[in-house]
Amino acid sequence: MKKKRLLVIEDEISVAKQLKWALGAEYEITIATEADQARSFLASSTFPVVTLDLGLPPYPNTSQEGFRLLEEINSLSSQTKVIVITGNAEEENAVQAIALGAADFCVKPIDLKLLNIILSRTFRIYELEEANRRLEQQTGRAGSFCGILGVSSVMGNLFECIRQMSATDYPALITGDSGTGKEMAASAIHSLSSRAKEPMVIINCGAIPENLLESELFGHEKGAFTGAVGRKIGKFEQADKGSVFLDEIGELPLALQVKILRFLQEGTVERLGGTKTITLSVRIIAATNINLEGAVKEGSFREDLFYRLNVVPLRVPSLRERGEDILLLAHHFLREETETLGRRQVSFSLSAISSLTAYLWPGNVRELQNRIRRALGTNSGRILDPVDLGLEDASIEHEKTKLSTLKQAREAAEIDVIRRALALSGSNISQAAKLLETSRPTLHDLLKKHGIIL
Repeated sequence: MKKKRLLVIEDEISVAKQLKWALGAEYEITIATEADQARSFLASSTFPVVTLDLGLPPYPNTSQEGFRLLEEINSLSSQTKVIVITGNAEEENAVQAIALGAADFCVKPIDLKLLNIILSRTFRIYELEEANRRLEQQTGRAGSFCGILGVSSVMGNLFECIRQMSATDYPALITGDSGTGKEMAASAIHSLSSRAKEPMVIINCGAIPENLLESELFGHEKGAFTGAVGRKIGKFEQADKGSVFLDEIGELPLALQVKILRFLQEGTVERLGGTKTITLSVRIIAATNINLEGAVKEGSFREDLFYRLNVVPLRVPSLRERGEDILLLAHHFLREETETLGRRQVSFSLSAISSLTAYLWPGNVRELQNRIRRALGTNSGRILDPVDLGLEDASIEHEKTKLSTLKQAREAAEIDVIRRALALSGSNISQAAKLLETSRPTLHDLLKKHGIIL
């Protein structure tokens, strides 16, 4: 097994040799006896963890040089974790070191057993953060389909459905909860279709006042109503040869449903106040977050229009159905927002990662993005915690109370930790097995046992 690289910054040769002898079996140790030498090693960015004695020359009896080096380490090797070595009676130095970014501290005389525990924990944190960084880098390359991010099996199915739908020119009906990304799915269908070079016009049926909706959709002639001082081209005409996306179509008044139905049957429109029939080539893509079949039974949505639209149905899954994608999306949004704000090296704490994956996300992808914006708006530091995301009360226990047996609880916990490891590793089996401290064959068996598909 390859040894982990550890840099020991220690000016007392006897102490440095003792550490190299005691820790050499597990770590590949490099020793730096003064600050300039340490800087050259750190600049290589090849040391995940360093131990730093604060008392360095030219002022070995004070912590001055050690603190100065500690402040520089972030610019020399930003991902490196620092364990500060300090005197037993120098508690104030330890507190200051943590405030400056040290991961942990160990007091002199060094308890080797305790130092081993601290080192193991610190390397573990580094490995998890490294997995997070790899996942963040992958968001620009893998798991992206027409701007939609997802590596889960349900999203793979969605992407395949979109490909199939884009090859036809039939009306499409997209369903799904609010905030799942129905507009992005519509855009993907249009961009992959033969109409891609033509416009896709978006109409939010629930956002336009009913008395203006017909004019917005189909246009009007001069004098058609009070205030109509000139001719207006409607959204459908603007979309000729392209696509119209009717968002929240369940909010469309019955009178206008009739006109949409006529367009689907005949491919023609008439401007409000006009007498000319205009023939158009427009594909209709509609979306709703309500149960249209229920609306048909209630009489608020026309049955014939529902069947006309529902030629090619597509359901966008909720975020809780695609748990493997939560961290992928979270890192993507974090990177996107920090770039917009001009901030760098902002990351999630391990507890934030745990909260992100435990929360049920009733507001779906839109809520996830908004919570990350909230965190960046309230925390100007480099680490985002659950409280910044408003997820301090997110609890897995609520879900576990639904389980009736101890066996079910154990299986649920096992599935949860496997999915988190897969998310952190970008579905890399070897890395996930390493994070779980198990073997590849064992992990493969567990994936098969729980029906987890990559």
